[in-house]
Amino acid sequence: MIDAHRGHQGPYTVAAALLHHLVPGVLERSADLVAAHDVEIRAAAPGLRDRVPAVRDRPAAGLADDERILVPAPRRTLRLANGLCEFVRAAVPPGRVLAVGNAAEADPTDLELLAVLTRRIPPDVLAVQVWSGGPPAPPDTRTAGRLWAEVDRCTQEGFLHAVAELGALGLERTEPGSARWWDFAQRTATALGGLGRREEAGRLWEQVRRVSQDPAMHAASAYGLAMLDARNPDPATRDLGRARGWLNQAIAVSTLLPDPAERAFKLGFDRNGLALVEFREGRVDRALDLVDSALALAAELGERHPVHRMVLLANRAQLLAARGQGKEALEEYGAALALGVALPDHYLDRGNLLLKLGHAEEALADYEQAIRLGPPLPEAYYNRAEAGLVLGRVEQALADLAYVIELDPEYVDAYVNRAGVLAGLERDAEAREVVEAGLEVAPGNPYLLAVLGQVETAAGRFEAARAAFDQAIAGAPELAAAWGNRAVLRFEQGDAAGAVADLDRAIALAPAPDLHANRAVALRALGRVKAAEVDERLAGG
Repeated sequence: MIDAHRGHQGPYTVAAALLHHLVPGVLERSADLVAAHDVEIRAAAPGLRDRVPAVRDRPAAGLADDERILVPAPRRTLRLANGLCEFVRAAVPPGRVLAVGNAAEADPTDLELLAVLTRRIPPDVLAVQVWSGGPPAPPDTRTAGRLWAEVDRCTQEGFLHAVAELGALGLERTEPGSARWWDFAQRTATALGGLGRREEAGRLWEQVRRVSQDPAMHAASAYGLAMLDARNPDPATRDLGRARGWLNQAIAVSTLLPDPAERAFKLGFDRNGLALVEFREGRVDRALDLVDSALALAAELGERHPVHRMVLLANRAQLLAARGQGKEALEEYGAALALGVALPDHYLDRGNLLLKLGHAEEALADYEQAIRLGPPLPEAYYNRAEAGLVLGRVEQALADLAYVIELDPEYVDAYVNRAGVLAGLERDAEAREVVEAGLEVAPGNPYLLAVLGQVETAAGRFEAARAAFDQAIAGAPELAAAWGNRAVLRFEQGDAAGAVADLDRAIALAPAPDLHANRAVALRALGRVKAAEVDERLAGG
């Protein structure tokens, strides 16, 4: 039995024990299998790094501490868990049992991994047995130096729950306002913000302001407070005016920094933050000016801070794309990727732009590069499915969407797209199965209900179809497909006038040849021949 108490090793205590048991034997049988999961193994079991070389190394891993400015999003641990699951599934002989105790004290990384193992590996291959109880961990006597090493590693790997917990211990064991205390405060507040614990993060940033007179700390805390609003995913509680005020203060304080390189970096960082506020307030040109000024400052840094420059170039690309300058945006993405420190997200973003511009094959190549760069990334497979549909590779797209759902059962858009494609292929039984699974995750989702309405219509269950369409339209009045498909149902029920009314709404929302063709049929049924002829011309008939 593996003792899961996070006090023994912190994040991935269970995973590390399991990997130490499996990896040596797998290396003898199939070194390629280990190499294919190097990122996951090295992240979860650092004790194996001497035996598992970095094949898909994170490009910023060798940079100086002040140059590693990106913190992985919380979802990275789901990617790691899925990659570890696929390694374990391939490595263990069938019929094995994984027994885990002290689960109540496990780190969230292990709890997530156990959930993924249980969901994705059949019990006849690996039965996962979990108990909450177990012996207490020994007293925590780690020094501030030891805690800092663990906080630093957890920050770079994206183990944000551990950063928040260990960082709090580090703050208790260091003198407020000291250099090491500041290190803990900055990492801990950033992790809390990333976890959505904004009030706690705000209190810690405020504490920084109260214990220090260091301009660098004040600039950073002002920036941190601003980002709690600027990056707040809920527009209803996001205060961009307050964010602007904090960023103005950060910029003002950064101008006081005596070191020219530090001043150039910090001012560029802060201006990039202000660009986010400008963009969210709809001032794209002003945001672009700020990013350009940040890039000019970055030019003063020589070869230092490549990640900072990469972020600025990628942001400039996004702003140019928002302004409709697709070609120029692609050039900026190319410049960002050429720095060699890009993350999968930037290949996804460029792929999305390429797909929007009609370059599906090139988009596909970017999505596949994002897939190669690390553990399973649901968004990359979802986007590859969209490109595959454009290119007519329907079965591959369906397989990609099914894999997205396997990786992340809460990825609602994957259910919507997979169900819609299946319904379009008249594979109604499969479409219904996907819709029902999706509605368990997202009850009342209008897009899934619209597909359900199609399936019910095809089955002749008109009352159920009408109920599904009505509910979809009530939830998303802008959903043209629901109006258009309800029109088909109403026409089949003999309500040509109702069909025309629904098609009027659908065409107003999203004109399409098939909608005009359907409206022409309904108009002819009503004897409105001239209007029907207009629609037939618009339909290309």
